[in-house]
This record gives sequence, structure tokens and C-alpha cells, in this order.
Amino acid sequence: MDFLRDHSIQNELLLIFISVFLGLCIGAEREYRNKSAGLRTFILVCFGSCLFTILSVKIGIKDPDRLAANIITGIGFLGAGVIFKGDNKIDGITTATTIWATASIGMAVGSGYVYLSLLGTLLVLLILSSLTYFQNYIDHNHKIREYKIVVSNKENLDYCRELFTIHNLKFTVVKQQFSKESSSTTWLLTGKNSRHEDLIQQMMHDSKIDSFQF
Repeated sequence: MDFLRDHSIQNELLLIFISVFLGLCIGAEREYRNKSAGLRTFILVCFGSCLFTILSVKIGIKDPDRLAANIITGIGFLGAGVIFKGDNKIDGITTATTIWATASIGMAVGSGYVYLSLLGTLLVLLILSSLTYFQNYIDHNHKIREYKIVVSNKENLDYCRELFTIHNLKFTVVKQQFSKESSSTTWLLTGKNSRHEDLIQQMMHDSKIDSFQF
């Protein structure tokens, strides 16, 4: 009986160490990219999910899914903490979903599905690393950027439109503000990244553009 108990404890310790290792693998990738949640966060998420799953099997014999189900709720609050609003978009969503996926990997380890957790870790790392290049390719050819451009008179707004057309950038007016001296317009421009760079260089030396920011 003691042998079986010791054997069970050894298996559980092994599962915990596996969860720490898998959390380390994912956390290292996020730490390398300097994201809001890094190495320690992902190790603890994976380890905690694994331990809670083991406990749910041990103490929730009649209803083992109750404790495990609450892991998802807790991870939801944790994920919400790393999402924040950037200048032009919402940042941290990828890190939040990675935390969510890491919790599922920890639960898989705690349930004894080690091969499934290894496959899950491999897929997470593949998605985070390999698809970044594909995302950069899309961003390079379809860059969406918001510009705030100040000109001295209303007629120069038409000049801005001509400028965008010359650089093959699609444009949409987001917001406008007028005063007696100048007008400030926020534009949403879409096009290749190289076109954006050419536009910036021209506006820096254009006498009709008082100021701009993006």
C-alpha cells in the first residue's frame, strides 16, 4: 500500500516538473519578445493549472470537474490584466490568449495527458514564432496607420488628399478640428509600409504641412 502511494506521489511530482518545464518554454518565448507577461508568469500559470487539476482529481472524487472548471475563470481575470489600449490598437491580446492556452496545457499535464500537453506546447511555440513572420509580411504590405496632420488653412486639406493619392495610400477622415489659424485632421491611411515611409519623408520637408504625428 505504501509502495503504491509512493509511486503515485512520484508520478504527481513528475507531472508538476513537466508542467514547470513546459511553462518555461512558452514563457521564454514571451520574455524574449519583452511582453507584459514573461517567464515567471507562464511557469506559474502552467504549474498552478497542473496542481489544481491534480487536486481536483484527488479531493473532488464525485465531481472532479468543479475545481478544474474554476481554473478557467481565474485565468480569465489574469488574462484581462495584461490587455491594455495602445495608441492605435488594443495590445496584449496575444499574451492573454497565450496565458489561456498555457493553462490548458497545465491542465492536460495534471490529468496525465503528457503527450497531448507536449503537442500543445509545440503548437503554441510554432504559432507564436513562425506566424510572426507571416504577420510581418501582411503588415509590410497592408500597413494601417493613424496620422494627425495640422495645416494652416482649409485648402491644404485637399492638398493632403492629393499627397495621399500620389503615394498610393487609401485614406479616411477620422476626426477634424478647426481654428482660425489652422486645422487639425486625423487620417487613417492604408497601404504598403514603404509608401508610409515615403509620405513621412515628404511631409517633413513640406512647407504646407505645419506639423504631423502618427
